[in-house]
Amino acid sequence: MDRRGLKVCAGTVFCGLHRGPAEWDAAWEQVGRVAALTQAMGARHLVVIPSFWRDDKTAEILEPPELTAEQWAHLTKGMERLGHEVRESYGLDIVVHPHADTHIDTEEHVERFLDSTDSDLVNLCLDTGHYAYCGGDSVKLIETYGERIGYLHLKQVDPQILAEVTAGGVPFGPAVARGVMCEPPGGVPELEPVLAAAQRLGVDLFAIVEQDMYPCEPDEPLPIAVRTRRFLRSCGA
Repeated sequence: MDRRGLKVCAGTVFCGLHRGPAEWDAAWEQVGRVAALTQAMGARHLVVIPSFWRDDKTAEILEPPELTAEQWAHLTKGMERLGHEVRESYGLDIVVHPHADTHIDTEEHVERFLDSTDSDLVNLCLDTGHYAYCGGDSVKLIETYGERIGYLHLKQVDPQILAEVTAGGVPFGPAVARGVMCEPPGGVPELEPVLAAAQRLGVDLFAIVEQDMYPCEPDEPLPIAVRTRRFLRSCGA
């Protein structure tokens, strides 16, 4: 990493804390390994993605897409505990990533999650692509819950392909293979207003620039990355 002038920005884990206290030991075993490595690499954040309710390749329904009130309580209290333990043990801040085909996805679910958790312990990794995929408005979220935005993933979705996969009940993995995540500025949300809203917060926010592409040819991403960087610079990033 040093030879290439690169740095690790965060670790990433998946966990199903909505299942209750019995899930804690398995979750912490994974979190501890990733958090220790993240800390050793000098990063400050741990991105936490809820477990999938639908298999992202086969479309098999693994759990009901809606949580019960008891499961919501397990999820929110579990995330608060995770935030506390990760900070105490590793000095990292957790940021929870709303993600397609998980229980924290739509605007309603994201707002419920934020309203039910302590901002001192849990904040959000706003992925503009996933939030748009699930019908959310990133600018509105930043303007309404700006103090809870701790980290950004910047990307776009192709609205035409999104409409097709939504209508067909296609899971996230095959949707990606169809090209639902696209190169800016060809999709939604518009990133210039998102960046402007984030900059109005007046805080130092780390942003990852992404385009989910799998499978893809090895030489395909680099030209897209170069063009995307140029585009984001033109937006004031």
